Amino acid sequence: MQHIVHGNLEALTQASFIFILAIAIILLNLLVIATLINFRGPQEVINIYLLSLAFADLICGVVIVPLSIYPALQSSDFESTWLYSQPYGEGFSEMLCRIAGYIEVTLFSITIYTFMWISVDRYLAVRKPLRYETVQTRTRCQCWMCFTWISAAMLCLPSLWTEEDATFDEYAYICVPNWNRMAAYSITLGILVLGPSVISIVYNYGYIFSMMRKIKSGVAIHDKEYATALAENLANPSHIMSFLLVFLFWLSWSPYIGIRIYQEVTGIEIENPLIHFGAVWVGILNGLWKFPLMCMMSSQFRLALRIFFLTICCRTQGRLQAEILGLDPDD
Repeated sequence: MQHIVHGNLEALTQASFIFILAIAIILLNLLVIATLINFRGPQEVINIYLLSLAFADLICGVVIVPLSIYPALQSSDFESTWLYSQPYGEGFSEMLCRIAGYIEVTLFSITIYTFMWISVDRYLAVRKPLRYETVQTRTRCQCWMCFTWISAAMLCLPSLWTEEDATFDEYAYICVPNWNRMAAYSITLGILVLGPSVISIVYNYGYIFSMMRKIKSGVAIHDKEYATALAENLANPSHIMSFLLVFLFWLSWSPYIGIRIYQEVTGIEIENPLIHFGAVWVGILNGLWKFPLMCMMSSQFRLALRIFFLTICCRTQGRLQAEILGLDPDD
């Protein structure tokens, strides 16, 4: 009896955690999206990439995370099955699991690609401070984001069309593509997604931080106009904020990545269900960090958030925003 009560308490705790996480991811990312879209003042183009990240996390919170609540609630000692076969049959259940796995890997790829474009944007802001606004236009960045979403969706299609069923992780309560049965495709996808992204992120932020050190150490720059523009650009907190977003993403997923690498290298299966559950859901938790980080480090976002709350129930939003931004409401 005590064992049953303990199992039910664990199941309720896990399901409650997943439910609260889903609500938090949805609300915070909706708030980021609404705030940035509602803002009518001048915006940095990096906000386009932040919108892409917010949309990806929102889809995860709406589509992926809620599917794990019911299996977690029905679990016993961290053992569960994919419970969506009734009343539609096993075929529907397998397809739903496969679609969930496809969406997960697509959103993961979109996030990594978006971080790559953010690093490129920050690199150009430092490398070409005098030409940055002409090089990184909003239209160009929007096109890159559309290309990223389309290409990521197409690259991940084989994980949806493969004849092998997706695997249901009975400890983390999520469906994932069966990578072991399509090793060649898994390696190719890893190279195409992780290869250029990781190399670009490391090089670009390495360059940015090296320039920050040069400016702080007082290294002479002969072109005064360039030096002034560079110093002003490096003072922008978006550099550090974007780096922290990337860092927190990889930090969140590092336990899961570490476990997978350890199991593949040693051939030893970690049998502690709690470790598996924690590693996966700490990774998914990264969808929450964006909002507090932007609030702490972006004065523009704080202003946009203030305007959003002030205008949420106001019919004269345009006039109110203009007054707050110090503009002529009649222009």
